[in-house]
Amino acid sequence: MAQEPLAKKGNFLHIYDFIVEAGREEEFIKLFEEFDYSDGNPMHKSSAQVKDGVLCRDTENPQRFFLIAEWADIVEHARIRKILAEEIKPAFVGLIEGRKFVPKYVEVVSSTPDEILNAAAASA
Repeated sequence: MAQEPLAKKGNFLHIYDFIVEAGREEEFIKLFEEFDYSDGNPMHKSSAQVKDGVLCRDTENPQRFFLIAEWADIVEHARIRKILAEEIKPAFVGLIEGRKFVPKYVEVVSSTPDEILNAAAASA
């Protein structure tokens, strides 16, 4: 099977970088998963979401987390994020220090073309 780039050139990643209150990390993960995997998460209903997000934990600081996903349209992501922040208010956000849950948006400007990935897989 050929490798696949993490994201496609021309799309966008949202990268959340935040600290969870000390001693509440496992509770945070549980609450995050309960909301994220529920039918109440409007992010999963958007056609602008290219790849579903992944929640990552810093290997050196267990309180620090990152949430990363790929989107074709960051304006659409920001619109839905506003609904989450102002109307839905997921419980997991209450465990984030400063209650700040705002992403940094980055544009994918280079990703390995399929023909190169396929050639690498064929020679492996």
